[in-house]
Amino acid sequence: MSLESIKYKRGNLEILDQLLLPLQTRYVKVRGVEDGWKVINKMQVRGAPAIAIVGCLSLAVELLNDDMSDKKHMRQEIEGKLNYLVSARPTAVNIKLAAEELINLANTLCADETVSVDEFKERFICSIESMLMKDIEDNKAIGRYGCEAILNNLDGEGQVRILTHCNTGSLATAGYGTALGVIRSLHAAKRLEHVYCTETRPYNQGARLTAYELVHEKIPATLIVDSMVSALMHARKIDAVVVGADRVAANGDTANKIGTYQIAIVAKYHEVPFYVAAPLTSIDMSLSSGERIKIEERPDREMTHIGEHRIAAQGINCWNPSFDVTPGALITGIITEKGVYVPHKLKEAVHS
Repeated sequence: MSLESIKYKRGNLEILDQLLLPLQTRYVKVRGVEDGWKVINKMQVRGAPAIAIVGCLSLAVELLNDDMSDKKHMRQEIEGKLNYLVSARPTAVNIKLAAEELINLANTLCADETVSVDEFKERFICSIESMLMKDIEDNKAIGRYGCEAILNNLDGEGQVRILTHCNTGSLATAGYGTALGVIRSLHAAKRLEHVYCTETRPYNQGARLTAYELVHEKIPATLIVDSMVSALMHARKIDAVVVGADRVAANGDTANKIGTYQIAIVAKYHEVPFYVAAPLTSIDMSLSSGERIKIEERPDREMTHIGEHRIAAQGINCWNPSFDVTPGALITGIITEKGVYVPHKLKEAVHS
């Protein structure tokens, strides 16, 4: 059974506090938008799909408990609160796109004189709630298409060894996962020999979260430190790299967890296919290239400390971008819920 990072029943939202994993499993109650912003910003919930879902569900919870009786006021509140939620983690595009769609829905419902205040609220909340099931369905489709693409590259009927970076499983989505969903599909098809996951410094999402999920799912896996990727590809045959994405530009340039870019370069040198697994909501067609993706910078403490223990010299300066951008030219294929696309043909995926 997959791990459950988001627990939702109408009016009640709880998220698994990922800052405490793998040592402690504790759920945090999210009572409204302010709580939603905090758990996203503090990275108690993370992963672009999960950020969008939790942010929007926090608004649904708040609306349900609000007695607003004026449609125009409700529409204004919705727009302001959604824009506020987007500011919690600006690099991930999923929540921005979800916010835009929901604002458009609010505008439509507000303008329709046949829609009452109660119907406005009900239809708006139902639209948010549908995001949970759609995300799981999309992830399973990503898993199927990614599995097929990787196996089609093989000679014969052998098993594959996969390398992944950061966390892209049930903890980063509503369930199943994107890149980890591909790995899960390969495992279910009995075609997965082994997974190698990076620790993913400085926040250790690979060591704390991906490793935790792989052990939970009983998937054969080995943890490596980030600087071992070149040595791994030299010493042991790796059949494919599969990573997630926080934002994909129109030309296929992909922002993902820091360290992804260098893995793509190493994969290119060793002739290892490099795949990005991401739902269409991660693709931002308004950006012509990755140069225009805003990269979030995180606090120095994430580099200088592990927990409460300082590991860096006192007084040293730090540069801590949370993401880097992998050029589309280094990406073999982008795996979406509609299929696998070479980077320069993403428009076909978005508009099909």
